Amino acid sequence: MQNTLLLTLLLPTLAVLAVYLTGKKSAKAAGMLVALIAVADIALLSTTVPIVLNGAEHMYVESYYWIPVLGSSFTLFVDGVSLSMAIITLILILAAALFSVNYMQEKKGLAEYYALLTLLSIGLVGVFITSNLMLFYFCWELMLVPSYFIIGGWGYKEPYRAAFKFFIFTHAGAVFVLLGIGAIFMVTGNLDMFQAQTALMTAQPDLVKWILMSLTAGFAVKMAVVPVHMWLPDAHSEAPAPMSALLSGVIIGAGAYAILRVSLGTVFPAVMATDFGNQFLHGLAVFGVISAFFGSLIALVENDIKRIIAYSSIAHMGYVLFGLSLFPFQEAMAGTVLHLVNHAVSKGLFFLSAGAVMKQLEIRDIREMGGLAGRMPVTATASTTAALSIAGVPPFACFISEFLIFVGAFQTINSDNFYLPPTALMLVATVLSLAYALRYTRHIFLGPA
Repeated sequence: MQNTLLLTLLLPTLAVLAVYLTGKKSAKAAGMLVALIAVADIALLSTTVPIVLNGAEHMYVESYYWIPVLGSSFTLFVDGVSLSMAIITLILILAAALFSVNYMQEKKGLAEYYALLTLLSIGLVGVFITSNLMLFYFCWELMLVPSYFIIGGWGYKEPYRAAFKFFIFTHAGAVFVLLGIGAIFMVTGNLDMFQAQTALMTAQPDLVKWILMSLTAGFAVKMAVVPVHMWLPDAHSEAPAPMSALLSGVIIGAGAYAILRVSLGTVFPAVMATDFGNQFLHGLAVFGVISAFFGSLIALVENDIKRIIAYSSIAHMGYVLFGLSLFPFQEAMAGTVLHLVNHAVSKGLFFLSAGAVMKQLEIRDIREMGGLAGRMPVTATASTTAALSIAGVPPFACFISEFLIFVGAFQTINSDNFYLPPTALMLVATVLSLAYALRYTRHIFLGPA
């Protein structure tokens, strides 16, 4: 089919109103409809897999005529990285919709909730499958609006406070992204990522540095890297569990994807051979180590069931940022992308199982829990599996991707001694991950009830 990717975006766009009207009659039917749309989108994207795997360029592209003055067409594409991210996003949307049917049934205004969830899926998938920077920015901002209303409308204690904090931080980050995109258009006269990459190679290096730093700073806010992480613990802990799964699973992952695709993929090659290029990558490594330690240490002493998982997200974005700093080593990049996918699945499962515990007990402090393994065996199994994966225990998912990142790090050490201390520190951070994962499991599922 020639218009597969366009249909992937149009299907949920056209379905938003249908989901809302269905929700007015039956919230359960609306949830099922959102799940059905996600399944249809997964099926559409799956048809591009043979082309991505076996094609000469390992990429599937659709190009449509658009505003001529912008110097580039309306282009949608998937390669191995964006296809993986788009499919895992839709799997999490599917899981969140199905989980919401029972989890959210006592809440009001569910027609709006499911319509917003559909709207969120458009923004998320759009970010991963477009190479046009204007469309990318539109989808980047589109993620923000439904997220704000879902956190504020169906959150816990102070939902609108957490939602407003999330909105302000991520919108401030988006300003830097917009400045970077505007500068790329000013320098190259083009808004296509791949064409702009070639054009930037002949641009003035000093200007390219500022574009790179502006874009990376904006994406780092969405990624919740220390020190621009302050929105994340409140937003994750106040949001309803299905939204927390999406926030931690793919919304912060979108920030990491954007750094890989736009900062490193489009802009960085122009300054790669300079001293600044090395300093930039070293800076990413340092912030990665700081984030990994900060997130892990706070998760180790936190007692709120959802804030523990929230801080572990900061830690894991530290691993991802460290992986990105190893650009362009192949094993490290493969490990980083795989870690985004594995973290999305593991963290989605972690938040949903925590939501199940909260719904049953109506408390959040893990010190007041215990012995739930006998009473909630399925939830206990799912939660422990997710915790062990997040801890990087073999043979679970996150261990495989972390292992690949470290293989890339050891390769990089051969050519750059700077990476020796950061790599050693990241290995220590994995031990801290195991510590908070075991503490979480012990307090909630083991011991006396």
